[in-house]
Amino acid sequence: MNDRNRGICPLEKADSLDTRFRRWFQNPKKILKPYIKEGKTVLDLGCGPGFFSVELAEMVGSSGKVIAADLQEGMLQKLQEKIKGTELEKRITLHKCEVDKIGLTENVDFVLTFYVVHEIPDQDKLFTEIETLLKPNGQILIVEPPFHVSKSAFENTIQKAKAVGFAEVKRPKLLFNKAVVLRKK
Repeated sequence: MNDRNRGICPLEKADSLDTRFRRWFQNPKKILKPYIKEGKTVLDLGCGPGFFSVELAEMVGSSGKVIAADLQEGMLQKLQEKIKGTELEKRITLHKCEVDKIGLTENVDFVLTFYVVHEIPDQDKLFTEIETLLKPNGQILIVEPPFHVSKSAFENTIQKAKAVGFAEVKRPKLLFNKAVVLRKK
C-alpha cells in the first residue's frame, strides 16, 4: 500500500509544508512558546521536512533534544539536509516510525502532532503509545486541519486520548485550526 492510500501527505508535497507563507500564519515559536522550555525533550511526530523541528531545536537549547519522527524516509532526509553542518544537527535526532507504531523507548516531555493524528488509522493505539512515552505531567499538542477534520471527528479524537489517560488542559486558538493540549495524568 502506498502512502497516498493511507492518507499520508506525499513526499512530493514536502516543499509546500515549509514556506514563508506558512511561517507567517503558523509561526512555530509563537505556537509552541507556552509549552517548550530549554532543556526539554520533545517529540515532533510526523515531522515532515522539519518545519517545526528546526524551531523546536532552537527553543530547547543546547541542553535539550528534539526527536523528529516520520514514517517517510524521504521527509527525514529533507530535514537532515536542512540541518546538516549546523549546531541543530546535535539537537535533532531523526527517527523513522514503523507503519503501525512510533517505536521509541526514550521518554519525552512534550509531543507535537501537527496535522498528523487524522492520518493515523488506529488512534487508540497511537495515544496508548504516546502515553507510555510521555514523562509524568507531559503534554501533547494536537492540531488538525480545518478542512480534513470535522468538529465531531476532532472531538472523537480527544475522547480517545482521554480514554487512555489524558486530561484536557486547554484549546489554544490557532487560526483556522482545531487544537487541544492534553496532559498525561
